[in-house]
Amino acid sequence: MTTTLETRDIKPKIASEILNSKEELLSGELAAGIRELLEQRGVLVFPKINFTDEEQLAFTRTLGDVARERSGEEVFPISLDPEKSAGVEYLKGSFYWHFDGTMQPKPILASLLSSKVLPPSGGNTEFCNTYAAYDELSDEDKAKLEGLTVIHSAWNTLYYYEPEPDQEKLERFMSVGEIELPLVWTHKSGRKSLVLGCTARHVVGMEHKESALLLNRLREWATSEPFHYSHEWSVGDLVMWDNTGTLHRAMPYPLDCGRELHRTKLEGEEPIAA
Repeated sequence: MTTTLETRDIKPKIASEILNSKEELLSGELAAGIRELLEQRGVLVFPKINFTDEEQLAFTRTLGDVARERSGEEVFPISLDPEKSAGVEYLKGSFYWHFDGTMQPKPILASLLSSKVLPPSGGNTEFCNTYAAYDELSDEDKAKLEGLTVIHSAWNTLYYYEPEPDQEKLERFMSVGEIELPLVWTHKSGRKSLVLGCTARHVVGMEHKESALLLNRLREWATSEPFHYSHEWSVGDLVMWDNTGTLHRAMPYPLDCGRELHRTKLEGEEPIAA
C-alpha cells in the first residue's frame, strides 16, 4: 500500500506538523511530498520523532544531498558549550533574524534540527515565511523593490552582539568578504521571496538613512503576524525549514544551561537571483 503523508497545518501562512511514523519517514516514500510541502509551508515540525544522529542523517539523505559543515561534519551540535560545539562564536549571531549561507554561491536548501537538551527557560526557535511576506506586499512596494540590491556581510552580524569588537576580531570577520544580493529573490519556480536578515548592511545606491529605514521596515513586516511561527521545543522534536524562503532566530535562554540541538543540512540547488 502507498504511504500517505499525514499533516496538520499549525498556522494559516506558515508551519505544518508531519505525523507519520519514524519508519515511514525513513523509507523515503514520503520524500517528494515532504519537499513539496516544505516549499509551500516554510517550516515542518516532526513532534517527538526522537531521531538518533544516524537516523536524522538517513532521513536527510532521502530528501537530497547532505551539506557538510565548514569543519566537515554532517551532523553538527548547536550549543554554546565550547566542549560540545566548535562553533560557539559563530552561533552568537543565531539570536538575530537570518538565513544560512548568505555568502555561498547556492545557499543551503534546508536545515533540520533535533532537540537533545532543553534550557530551563526560553530557547524557542522563531521562523518567518519570506515568500508569504513578499506576496502580501502592496503593488506599490513590489514596484519600489524591483531591481534593488543589498550588500551582505558576516561582519555586519558581529555588530549585533558585539558593537565594540577588537580590531583582530573585526578583521577576521571582514576576511570572509561581502556579497551583493537582490533584495527580492526570484526562484526557479517563479515564486519570489525577500532576502533580509542581520547580514544585510545597506541597499546599493541608496542614502544610508533611507536604506536603514527600508531594511528595518521590511524585516519588521516579514517577521510579524501572520508570517511568524515560534517553536517551543520538546526533547525529540525535529524541525525542518526551507532556508531559501524563511528567516529564523533563537530566542534568549541561559547561556550556560547546556541547551543542545543537532543539525543536518541539504545542499543548495539554486543561486539567489533577481
